Amino acid sequence: MRFSPLCALAALLAVTSSEAAVRYEIKNRRIEPRQTLAGALHEAQLPDAQVTAVISALEGVFDFRRSRVGDQFRIVLRDGELDFFDYRQSLVDEWQVRRDGEKFVGSKRAIEVEKQVSVVSLEIQTSLYEAAVDSGEDPAIGMVLADVFAWDIDFYRDVRKGDTARALVEKFVSKGRVLRYGEVLAAQYQGGLVGPKKVYRYVLPDGQPNYFQEDGASAKKTFLKSPLKYAHVTSKFGSRFHPVLQYLKNHNGVDYGTPIGTPVWAVADGTVTQAGWAGAAGNMVVLRHANGFETQYMHLSKLGEGVRVGARVSQKQVIAYSGNTGRSTGPHLHFGMKRGGSYTNPLNQQFPRADPLPKQLLPDFLAKAQDLASQMEAVSVAAVAGQAPAAP
Repeated sequence: MRFSPLCALAALLAVTSSEAAVRYEIKNRRIEPRQTLAGALHEAQLPDAQVTAVISALEGVFDFRRSRVGDQFRIVLRDGELDFFDYRQSLVDEWQVRRDGEKFVGSKRAIEVEKQVSVVSLEIQTSLYEAAVDSGEDPAIGMVLADVFAWDIDFYRDVRKGDTARALVEKFVSKGRVLRYGEVLAAQYQGGLVGPKKVYRYVLPDGQPNYFQEDGASAKKTFLKSPLKYAHVTSKFGSRFHPVLQYLKNHNGVDYGTPIGTPVWAVADGTVTQAGWAGAAGNMVVLRHANGFETQYMHLSKLGEGVRVGARVSQKQVIAYSGNTGRSTGPHLHFGMKRGGSYTNPLNQQFPRADPLPKQLLPDFLAKAQDLASQMEAVSVAAVAGQAPAAP
């Protein structure tokens, strides 16, 4: 995502050849650590009055709080005076300031984004991430599939070499590059451990989308298999030699090794009964669920927005971010579960599915699922007509 020096040079030569008296100068810069946009413009030796002109033109158009390290900008000077200014954060997030007579006008540049529906096929040799890279897909597709199959597959513990995944998924594309993935319309997973899994997206009469299996049974369960989309178990439930206390001690939960700041989601709908510092547990969130269940999330770096005692949270809501607080030997999430007041092994639980589709909706669902299944078996699907809005 660099401004092309060759294009800039070609433009400069074209102008100077036709207007020999006009001198253009182009400056390409990046936002550095602890640097504001105004500071970066001053650092690029733009005169104070012209820095003020750029900032004033962008007010109300660009949120300066969104400026971040690594953002690129280009200044074009004509005979030493600002002619135009470009600011880029991504392929779809660009702003510009153009001269209009004696004043400068700021705007966000319109970027064409095309929505396509494509088939993604993965064959796993080591991990979902590597499978995505090997297939030429953005690794983010792994997170998308982990979200869809979160009730049935733990993508660290349950994945085996030779497993395959296939999905009919929306892609938002600009200039030939995938910007992000949209909705998964249908997906299937064939696993050596978990067996075959197929889900189809279906929008209910109230407008709420959900995933269902081939027969109309809900893909959703009351609890997710893991509080993280993707992480590995470093310590299981049961007796173990404690790495800090140096003696044999019951480990009343499961430890997931994951970098600090990884989003932690609620495994089920519930109410927050504890949120904050808890001594050896570090920052901790405790949720109370239906049927006598309680879940605990420990050693967090920070809590999610609105997570406080008494708050209601929903399944898959980000309630916190993993950390290394309290009595911890390294970045990880300790996840505990109680049933009826006693600790139980989260990895051994079998939870029921949500309600299936109502019988009156079943014929419509089966027809649409069959259509999606046919599309998923195709190599690819043509681009959907029209354009999608740029990603925020």
